[in-house]
Amino acid sequence: MRTTRLEILRRRHGITASGIEGNWMMYETTARVPTINGSRYLQQLCKHWSHNLSVEFTPEKGTVVFPRNARGADWPGDATLILTAHNDNLECRLEASAEAQREALKDTVARHLHRFAFREGPLNFDWRDV
Repeated sequence: MRTTRLEILRRRHGITASGIEGNWMMYETTARVPTINGSRYLQQLCKHWSHNLSVEFTPEKGTVVFPRNARGADWPGDATLILTAHNDNLECRLEASAEAQREALKDTVARHLHRFAFREGPLNFDWRDV
């Protein structure tokens, strides 16, 4: 089942039909990963996660929603990964509902991308927390 962009935005910002869910803040971070294969890795990662997560993607941009209760977790809200492929890098932006959720997803994203980029060697993730 595909999730619409509107549903993703509602989840990201905690908006329901009755208003705002909870009162939590977003923890954001961005990494620009140097690679000329950004589009390839974006598509591989999105296809991989589309089997069990809400994912939308094109060759240039992808969005993955990690549910707040994924793998037995109990975070305040869902987290979102936004991938954007550029000519010389892959931009990875994480928006999480808790600092620990953000840190765990940094590692998850990096590990998965390293697996897809094994021919290229280890990728450099320079996460910048907002």
